[in-house]
Amino acid sequence: MREAESLLTEVILTQSEEILAKIQLDWTPQPGNYLDVDGRTYTVLERRHRYHLQFGRYKLNKVAVYVQSAIRPDEQSLVDGQWIIGDATCQYNARSTLLRCAVRPLGPCEGCKDRL
Repeated sequence: MREAESLLTEVILTQSEEILAKIQLDWTPQPGNYLDVDGRTYTVLERRHRYHLQFGRYKLNKVAVYVQSAIRPDEQSLVDGQWIIGDATCQYNARSTLLRCAVRPLGPCEGCKDRL
């Protein structure tokens, strides 16, 4: 997808499969990204492509993202070009966009007695 293009994106709540919004985005949300819709923040858990048959060929028509309600984390670290939650220098950090660590998954890292 070219940067200038925007696709219709359906934002679907994972648990109930309720469609929260149908919006145009000029970026492709990946699992782990945060998305703000109607003043609420959600974490993208899954992305699915929807195709349409046109003139004997399938064409990308829209994207569906499955989300859950979330609080955007205060602590993030950039590791190999990807933002992860928490302090990447701690050995217990999960190196994940969805989970901080095994010791203190909800954080914060600051003040954690197990932080290395």
